[in-house]
Amino acid sequence: MTPQPGILPPGKLPHDLLAGLLRRHVPHDPCILIGPALGEDATVIDLGHDLSDRLLVAKTDPITFATDEIGWYAVNVNANDVACMGATPRWFLVTLLLPEDSTDSALVERIFDQIGQACTALGISLAGGHTEITYGLNRPIVVGHMLGEVVRDRLVTTGGAQVGDALLLTKGFAVEATAIIAREKAEELADRFSPQFLARCKRFLHDPGISVVRDARAATAAGRVHAMHDPTEGGLATGLWELAWAADVGLEIAASALPLLPETAQLCQAFGLDPLGVIASGALLMAVHPDDVPAIRRALQAEGIAAFEVGRVVEKTAGVTLLTAEGQRPLPRFARDEIARLF
Repeated sequence: MTPQPGILPPGKLPHDLLAGLLRRHVPHDPCILIGPALGEDATVIDLGHDLSDRLLVAKTDPITFATDEIGWYAVNVNANDVACMGATPRWFLVTLLLPEDSTDSALVERIFDQIGQACTALGISLAGGHTEITYGLNRPIVVGHMLGEVVRDRLVTTGGAQVGDALLLTKGFAVEATAIIAREKAEELADRFSPQFLARCKRFLHDPGISVVRDARAATAAGRVHAMHDPTEGGLATGLWELAWAADVGLEIAASALPLLPETAQLCQAFGLDPLGVIASGALLMAVHPDDVPAIRRALQAEGIAAFEVGRVVEKTAGVTLLTAEGQRPLPRFARDEIARLF
């Protein structure tokens, strides 16, 4: 359905609108070291020198595309954004909104079990939240709130990328989109793909998995990581643009080096979606010192995590470009996540 004139489409707010809102609502508390900003994954708060050198990292993110294993998604996507700041995710709070006409105790228990299992897997404590059955919903919505901590000199931000840095991407793209499409559109795909193929795509939620907590921990321990970012809604392309905006730099991306997962390519082709623009949790985007690329890749490989060098950070005046066999062109932008077209 085409939105009415003036009505915003589903997905993230347009960047110009969001940037204007953030400029009007600047936090004045000096304890907020990293506040709301385009591309930054989480907020960083200094609780005072009497609490040693540790900083509090806070994040909130909803799950709106997925319904299957929604509790697992909520924990992992919020943990990812905390880990992208170089922090350890520790405490999770959740707001669970349930539809009035289709909620039974089995549904509630299933979502809580998913949250509990995901927290246990990452060493996170479920610290509180709110649950209610509410009107106007046709599916559950989970809004997660993750808190973590980081030693001051280990803090990493999306805006820390430096000209000359190499860009690394772990696992491949788009892990999350592959799992969501296979899980939410299984009936429509059944006549085009084998049960074995679809089962493998559904397992992407856990293998290779949408978590980048291990990726971030291994990379930061092995070398100079100047920036990390979790490409989520809007896909890898939006994640790259957000890193560039946050750091006020340009990026040069080699199209041939981008590790598009073959399962993702096939599912996106089935629905006419551009893989660069589909939700992409599961891949960690990093700007690292070029001399440390070999050590970081070895550390990730030791954890069973593939890492690919996909480009470099350049001066802002060079723009954000994609190098292809046909030449150089601007990296595509997506006003909304490609996967939103399926829902």
